[in-house]
Amino acid sequence: MTSLADQDLDSLGGPLSILTRQKRDHERLDRLLHRLDRSAPGVEEQTTLQAIARLVFPHAFAEESVLWPEARRVLPDGEALTLQVEQEHQEVNELWISLEDLPSGSPERAEALARLTTVLREDVRDEEDELLPRLQEAVGVRRLRLLGVAWEAVRRTAPTRPHPVVSRRPPGNALAALPLTVLDRSRDVLESGARRFPHLHVQASRASDGLAAVTGRVEHAGLLRRGEDPSTHRD
Repeated sequence: MTSLADQDLDSLGGPLSILTRQKRDHERLDRLLHRLDRSAPGVEEQTTLQAIARLVFPHAFAEESVLWPEARRVLPDGEALTLQVEQEHQEVNELWISLEDLPSGSPERAEALARLTTVLREDVRDEEDELLPRLQEAVGVRRLRLLGVAWEAVRRTAPTRPHPVVSRRPPGNALAALPLTVLDRSRDVLESGARRFPHLHVQASRASDGLAAVTGRVEHAGLLRRGEDPSTHRD
């Protein structure tokens, strides 16, 4: 097997291929993680984290909805390979939630950020060096392109924030897509508006907090937790 990192565009299946799309996002993530390493605590760090979140969470949601079911279908050890990545995704979600309660510049926050960076980089390597090359060997270029189109469609309409309670697998994650996407992206709009128009900050923050409370109730709906592996379950 050849790592995606060592393959050119033609080898990956062209611009529509899921492999090309994955490698593109991984390269962008690497740049953002380097920026995070250099970001000062406070506004600069938070801005970089927000950019990472908007990349990572839709990307992972689309993987769990489109790619990993395919890997489990076509690879004899697809269950073990995808579960390892799902466990990494779950840890990223939980680390992200923990950051919300850690003071800027504190040693505890620095430790959580270091672990987050490590897990994200491990996730990229597990996908690019093993899981995705194995998928590449198992299916043809046409299928890789179809998966790429489906993955991109899901990614563009996926939740943009961590949801560690929701299932990492269908049917739970598929059922969660619509309500959580609407809630997450509504909060994104409110928070973006608050940054652009400081005089509306209080009202926008209250509205975002209200949507966060709704999100918490939605996440715990029983149907949205179906399909979860016990190792990635969180109450």
